[in-house]
Amino acid sequence: MRHFPFGSGDDGERPFELTDSIPARDRRYDPRNPYDARVRGDAYRDDEGDDPQDDAPEPPHRRIAWGSWIMRGFATLIVLFILAVAWLAITAPLSKSLQPPTPPSVTLLAEDNTPIARRGAIIGAPVDATKLPKNVTNAFIAIEDRRFRNHWGIDPRGILRAMFHNIRGGGVREGGSTITQQLAKNAFLDSDRTAARKIREVMIAFWLEAWLSKDQILSRYLSAVYFGDNVYGLRAAAKHYFNRDPKDLSIGQAAMLAGLVKAPSRLAPTGNLKGARDRQKLVVRAMADAGFIDRDTADDVRPARLAASRITPLPNGTYFADWVLPDARDRAGEIVTETTVRTTLDRRLQRLAERAVAHAGLKTAQVALVAMRPDGRVVAMVGGKNYAASPFNRATQARRQPGSAFKLFVYLAAMRAGMTPDTLIEDEPVTIGDWSPKNSDGRYEGQITLRHAFAKSSNVAAARLIQKVGVANVIKAARDLGISTPIPNEATIALGTSTVSLLELTAAYAGIAAETYPVRPHGLEAEPEEHHWYDAISGKTHALTSTERAEMLDLLSASAETGTGRRAALSIKTYGKTGTTQDNRDALFMGFADDLVVGVWVGNDDNTPNPGLSGGGVPARVWREFMTQALGVGSATPPDAVPAAVDPDALDNDGNAILPTGGDLDGMGLHLHVGPDGSISLGGPEGDDRDRPRDRPRDRYDRDRYDREARPDDEGGDYEQ
Repeated sequence: MRHFPFGSGDDGERPFELTDSIPARDRRYDPRNPYDARVRGDAYRDDEGDDPQDDAPEPPHRRIAWGSWIMRGFATLIVLFILAVAWLAITAPLSKSLQPPTPPSVTLLAEDNTPIARRGAIIGAPVDATKLPKNVTNAFIAIEDRRFRNHWGIDPRGILRAMFHNIRGGGVREGGSTITQQLAKNAFLDSDRTAARKIREVMIAFWLEAWLSKDQILSRYLSAVYFGDNVYGLRAAAKHYFNRDPKDLSIGQAAMLAGLVKAPSRLAPTGNLKGARDRQKLVVRAMADAGFIDRDTADDVRPARLAASRITPLPNGTYFADWVLPDARDRAGEIVTETTVRTTLDRRLQRLAERAVAHAGLKTAQVALVAMRPDGRVVAMVGGKNYAASPFNRATQARRQPGSAFKLFVYLAAMRAGMTPDTLIEDEPVTIGDWSPKNSDGRYEGQITLRHAFAKSSNVAAARLIQKVGVANVIKAARDLGISTPIPNEATIALGTSTVSLLELTAAYAGIAAETYPVRPHGLEAEPEEHHWYDAISGKTHALTSTERAEMLDLLSASAETGTGRRAALSIKTYGKTGTTQDNRDALFMGFADDLVVGVWVGNDDNTPNPGLSGGGVPARVWREFMTQALGVGSATPPDAVPAAVDPDALDNDGNAILPTGGDLDGMGLHLHVGPDGSISLGGPEGDDRDRPRDRPRDRYDRDRYDREARPDDEGGDYEQ
């Protein structure tokens, strides 16, 4: 307030102020002014004793404050709305409502394009609600959201009705979610039952209603809803349960599918047909109550009949499918509906492999078989006796000692070092450091050729060889042929003490058959554009020299035709090697003929001993049965004649063969005659026909003919001591 200098104020007089000339009733109250009459007291009141400003109107600034707060609140709501829209656009894009709620299925095809297995959810292509019969869409609306076309995402009446029924029933018996809310939950949210999730569900429901039409919402809902049996979407469900398109569904079929939505796993008609039909009746009544159909039509609806039996169910898993599926998903890339991937499996060979394994006569022991082409295409795979009982794949996942089957790499290193199958080696006991290997049969023949040493699977000869060529060169030979598992840098690896998978070992033998290495086993048909950066660096594959390959074929044929693997010999040129580990824990036969490379393993999962088991026994017999059927050839000699009452693989508690009370028993290279009194007479070696002419057809592996050493009498004696 401006003061004028009329009086100093020292004499008790206050200075004159400009406001003094303004009537008191027109002046605003100033609590800081001690001379204001309303502050000083009664002395400055008017004659009636009233404050002259008591009748002044209400100050207008209070109305201005309320309006300001309203404007601020409105602006805040606009900002929050913009943020919510932005958040929904990022976290709940409308395109996501078209995506499948679970990973879609991959159907695996055999090499002849026949489906062999399916993994994952069955998801049908999207449907358009406007192109479906009204009775189909009305069935879902009647039972799930009768006021679907009238609300804005949530149904207050439905929520209140559900609350009333739940309170009266003493638990959660009915939900109040609309079709829009269900779409929001299925497409964008998890299954948590929290208040925060419910709030998000409501917000997304409003969002969907604001940007999509009712028919678009219904179409997306029907395309993604779950119908049980791992089936998603109306199109897939109609095909799965009734083998028809959605547009061809009857009222009863549509009502049954609509009824599954409440509890699809429990009501799936393939497992609970009565429950599904009871639910169908409820849906039909709801359609009549809503006016979608009349009472007479509802009364004429009959229980829907399934046609699922017309569709041959595909297994969800097999040993081969489990192995190839990761690569199949990578091959398929990002998929939104069911896709198919072609594999290398040959259905005929797979059946033959399963049959040969079933005929093995095994009790507690397990078995695995891998069959592939020389280029690595796996055409059959058995990972155990029973997939349902044990899906563990012993062909690809198990790492077991290969025994003498590992000698392939020892002899390859020897051939690379300049030796030949005719090179002589000492078949006498040897000590390397603190290691003293022995032949399994305890027999030693002195100077023998490498061909004969490989055929009889001499342990001491293999030990001497690795000592000559060096452990590093043997490891290099194994690596070259594709063995990737750890190999210790010690001489004992000559007898197969390192572990390897049957699949990888079979591929190593395929490298000899194909003349190129390494052979990469694969279960998918190769695509022309497939190129790997490591192929460019490594130069892809390498070729064996013609000499090396011919020498290795010579060794392998000697083993399979006159050596420990002679039980596997076929009427065509046969190549292979037996393998038996210490205490007969593992037994293998690895070999090839014509254009098939096959590996067979037998053993116990817990790695316990198997008395009497050897690579030249059960594995060789399984290998021979499979190959004769697969290639359409015969065996080199008729199978051992065994009385029908005798199981050649049957063992007593001590691991000894169970003999009949009388008769003849051929096997293990011997002829036994059992008299009625239990006496046993021993005959000569079975099949001891060293001079028997072997006029067998040649194949592409029989490039050179070599003179064979005399057939050894010991079979299967190739395990490590």
